Amino acid sequence: MNARSGIAAGLACLAMAGCTGGSNGVPEVESVQQAIVVQAFDDCEGLEQYIEDRAVLSMRTNLLSALENERMLTVGPLFGANAPSSIGDKSQPTEYTGTNLQVLGVDEADFVKTDGTHIFVLANGALYVTRTWPADQMELLAKVPIEFIPREMFLDEAGRAVVFSNHSWSSTTQPVECYPEKPESCQEPGMNVLKVTVVDLADERAPRVVREEYLPGTYLSARRVGNAVRVVTSDSFPWPLGIKMYVDYNAGSGDLGLRAAAYDELIAANEKLIRDQTLEWWLPKGKRRLPDGSEAEVGYSCQDFARPSGATEAGLLTVATLDLDASAPLGRTSLVARAEEVYSTASALYVANSHWWWWPRAGQEAWTYLHKFDLSQPGRAAWVASGAVEGVIVDQFSMDEQDGYLRLATNQLTRVSGGTTFWGRWMFTSRVQVLQQSGTSLTMVGTTGDLAQDERLYSARFIGRRGYLVTYHEVMRMDPLFTIDLSDPANPRKVGQLEVPGYSTYLHPVDEGHLLAVGVTDTRGVKVSLYDVSDFANPKRQAELEIGTFQFGQGGSEAQQEHKAFNYFRSKKLLAIPFFSEGGYENGYTNVSDLRVFKVDVESESAGLLPAGILSMTDLWGYSPYGWYEGWTPGVRRSVMADDFVYAITDSGIRSASIADPATALSTVVFEPRP
Repeated sequence: MNARSGIAAGLACLAMAGCTGGSNGVPEVESVQQAIVVQAFDDCEGLEQYIEDRAVLSMRTNLLSALENERMLTVGPLFGANAPSSIGDKSQPTEYTGTNLQVLGVDEADFVKTDGTHIFVLANGALYVTRTWPADQMELLAKVPIEFIPREMFLDEAGRAVVFSNHSWSSTTQPVECYPEKPESCQEPGMNVLKVTVVDLADERAPRVVREEYLPGTYLSARRVGNAVRVVTSDSFPWPLGIKMYVDYNAGSGDLGLRAAAYDELIAANEKLIRDQTLEWWLPKGKRRLPDGSEAEVGYSCQDFARPSGATEAGLLTVATLDLDASAPLGRTSLVARAEEVYSTASALYVANSHWWWWPRAGQEAWTYLHKFDLSQPGRAAWVASGAVEGVIVDQFSMDEQDGYLRLATNQLTRVSGGTTFWGRWMFTSRVQVLQQSGTSLTMVGTTGDLAQDERLYSARFIGRRGYLVTYHEVMRMDPLFTIDLSDPANPRKVGQLEVPGYSTYLHPVDEGHLLAVGVTDTRGVKVSLYDVSDFANPKRQAELEIGTFQFGQGGSEAQQEHKAFNYFRSKKLLAIPFFSEGGYENGYTNVSDLRVFKVDVESESAGLLPAGILSMTDLWGYSPYGWYEGWTPGVRRSVMADDFVYAITDSGIRSASIADPATALSTVVFEPRP
């Protein structure tokens, strides 16, 4: 394919809404598809060939996109218009809140964990162990440095912490990049590495690191059932040195034909660099640190990798399994694909990835690919089925399994005329789709159809055979809460609808007839709401409180984006929500960092939400002299409630108070700043 014909052919096939052929058998553009076929690799040669094909396709797609944007700017658009515990021992609380879980019995990793008498926090590059009971006598017991940047952890029943940390390190298998005219620029390219550190906490004042595993990849999420820990990583492939994703501005400037030729030449040069790599470049090995301090390389079997069909982005999705009661290395199952969201039951783990890198003129739309892994083996997660649906999901709560059926809440994206780029402007609708495993496929068995025109899906929750969706109209600033009947998987249907100002980003069941929600008011403040859904066809809003605004600066609540920051103490009928605000000039640069506690009443005639107090940690806002370095934020992020006490947790420390008087601090533990 010569310099002028390659790009021209690529653009021509796009204009005809379909492309198949490309250099070396790699298609110019791939079509999305609902029936996904996953094939294992027979040998390493086939694995390397496929990885390089995907890398070439990804590189080519990025460059074609850039050229198409240039063309549009020249000639116009391409188309028209909780974990309670009963102890009974006065030396421990009777009950306490743990990590807010989507599925009962399936633990989710977080940077805060508690066993009732201690709170364990990952902050400032270390694991902090704090005795928190009694609440007025907190004591920092130990600090365990964690290599790399700690992300999340588990705390198991045997007193072990499993910590996940990420880093980009240099690989000796990769050459050094140097620019002769700038010797100071010499550097070794990095690769993403996930480290798993197991810490024995039996001696609370002297925890011991007992296991260290290194795995190529970037941490995405993790789940734990008993002794089996499943961690999901997702990564793009490391581009070889010399790869360029842009054409110099002066190359053929002002002449689309010359610009197309320059793009073709760059694509050809990039492809040669990609094809010249070995499998070790694309799939670096892991390692283990042994008890004597030595390191052992951990390889892989090419048969542990598989490829799904469909227009998946170039990358690697890995589900690694750590059996805490076994000494074997991490069990590893990988797909040559990418991952965005993870949902898990005790027996199956689902990984979802949106197809966002489509070509509009090739007739492609937004889809979500789904991969199901069986968790019956304690040492390995086995791929069992894949599928795809139209639309994109919002978060892990967009997925739920009931009686063998996977229910999905999706945003549907439709291109309409207008817009300033060749991608155009998007119109949103939403729907619920139901899938069932049939052999190795996840196949559609039912759908509601589109539910709301020009409204974007912001949150979803499935509870048994009922579903709840929240959409939002950006112009009208209204939040419809939809109730969905899922009793017939083949015929999910909308039953009720309620419209209120603003929107909710997280929904939490209080009981069978009530939901709590956190979200955004129509004026962009933070709100909590209580809904009565006992009459499923006629949901009602019982109460709503604006808990804070941040109109002159930055702020909000982490609970708006992270369900683990939402803490509902069911037995006490209490809700704790973190809030922070970085003030602007208009309000005197006043910063706020606190935990806001509410009483939740669903039983009396005047049912509603009542403020129960605020536990402030604003004085620790600027504690770190190093500012907002990676992995550190100044606001309250999590909370724990134990009996009649509440704890606010930040990256700077922990503070306790009585629930009856949150404004009066009982005890404070301050963490050391990161060195």
